[in-house]
Amino acid sequence: MQQLSYVHGAHDVPLIGETIGTYLDGITQRFGDQLALVVAHQNVRWTYREFHERVNRLAAGLLKLGLNPGDRIGIWSQNCSEWVLTQFATAKAGLIMVNINPAYRRSELEYVLGKVQCNALILAPTFKSSNYIEMVQDVVPEVKMATPGNLHVERLPKLRHIIRMGSEKTSGMLNFDDISVPVTHNDLERLNEVAATLQFDDPINIQFTSGTTGAPKGATLTHHNILNNGFFIGEAMRLTKEDKLCIPVPLYHCFGMVLGNLACVTHGAAMVYPGEGFDPKAVLETVQKEKCTGLHGVPTMFIAILDHPDFKQYDLSRLRTGIMAGSPCPIEVMTRVINQMHMKEITIAYGMTETSPVSFQSSVEDPIDLRVSTIGRVHPHLEVKIVDADGKIVPRGVKGELLTRGYSVMLGYWGDEEKTREAIDTARWMHTGDLAVIDDNGFCSIVGRSKDMVIRGGENIYPREVEEFLYRHPKVLDVQCVGVPDPKFGEELCACIILRPGMQADIEEIRSFCSGQIAHYKIPRYVRFMESFPMTVTGKIQKYILRQQMTTDLHLGTEPD
Repeated sequence: MQQLSYVHGAHDVPLIGETIGTYLDGITQRFGDQLALVVAHQNVRWTYREFHERVNRLAAGLLKLGLNPGDRIGIWSQNCSEWVLTQFATAKAGLIMVNINPAYRRSELEYVLGKVQCNALILAPTFKSSNYIEMVQDVVPEVKMATPGNLHVERLPKLRHIIRMGSEKTSGMLNFDDISVPVTHNDLERLNEVAATLQFDDPINIQFTSGTTGAPKGATLTHHNILNNGFFIGEAMRLTKEDKLCIPVPLYHCFGMVLGNLACVTHGAAMVYPGEGFDPKAVLETVQKEKCTGLHGVPTMFIAILDHPDFKQYDLSRLRTGIMAGSPCPIEVMTRVINQMHMKEITIAYGMTETSPVSFQSSVEDPIDLRVSTIGRVHPHLEVKIVDADGKIVPRGVKGELLTRGYSVMLGYWGDEEKTREAIDTARWMHTGDLAVIDDNGFCSIVGRSKDMVIRGGENIYPREVEEFLYRHPKVLDVQCVGVPDPKFGEELCACIILRPGMQADIEEIRSFCSGQIAHYKIPRYVRFMESFPMTVTGKIQKYILRQQMTTDLHLGTEPD
């Protein structure tokens, strides 16, 4: 009988049936003197005992403001110690932390605050070219005349508190460091009483997904979702109390707060932040100085690190593990990371915000060829199936849409039942929209997004396949392939290429490289050389924007559906 594309992550280690706050209490008892958090740009260096005390004081201080379990607390900030404290303090107090993308602007901020009806907003004063305080004052002009802690906004009736980081004072705003100062023994006792009432299935986090069309949707996640996912991610990496994980990816995204923070905390390992945002030199300096054993990043980050002019001057010999994820991981880049950065036990992880996020991950024991060519096998306690257009499970080795079910699937999109029903079917399967193949041994490969597939004259072209081939060209640093409209074939393939520094190439050179190596219909009709790609803050390539740009630049009319 033919084997079907259904896999289940049976495992002898049970799921954690605790809240994040309770679990942190236990970790602190076990690893109190171990290093917990290093934030290089803030000179922060806390043990688990110190970190735990600060978390509890902040949690008690938030409750003292009049916030109650279930209230939503937005955080709008770059990577910093305050962000990490807020993540664990809100969980301890039963508050729902709302991650706000640091790249958001006024209208997006107002949308998020209104969509989930935030009761409080914590923000950094500025980051790069963004002046968050000015934007908040534009969106909430009432704050300028308000008494701190007693804000009233007609359009945002739930919003009562705006809390700014830093020592400067701003009219109508509380200061982050002051929240913990007046906390008394009685306040901490109340925190313990509140924490004892919380359930692990309570919502604890809302993350807005950066959809390609329409308004962002708020994926609502529980203690159970992200605590367990973080734990099993750390298990796959074989994290221990001896590990120090360098985390240059954004905290506002699951990559930072789950694959980074929760993977570390569940194993007593150290969270190490090299800077406010990604900077390859800061990563190299921090990995060397702290003797980091792990490093996370999206492929574009690893490319920037490997190609930094001072790369060879740094000692990265303590590195052994980490995760490359967030977007498809080119085989050539993965191989360079293993060989040149000593990361013999690096793993690939795959998932989406709506599944907390990881569904598949490679193991440190997997052969290198499988670690560089697949996303590994299904995560513990999860189910995955691959289905065709009619929703039927396909045989192993056949392409189809990847669906996930289990503890990791979100509660739903906040305040949007219709979108939730579109994403999660009646059997609780999360429809990812990703095209995948599972082999006879359970290893999975992502072959593209269902929306990314290019149909040229009836032939299906999976851009990922062509991208992997073009990465072999010695002059190609990075490449993304997209479909553009064509009157004859419906769509044609366009390869957008970033060349290595100092290199030059022309269209015919790239096309000739493909000739005779890949099917003629897969050879890009168009080749464009670029300096950079449009990206989200997390380093994901925004292919829909790239498609629009190429359609316009090539004067091809309307973008393909």
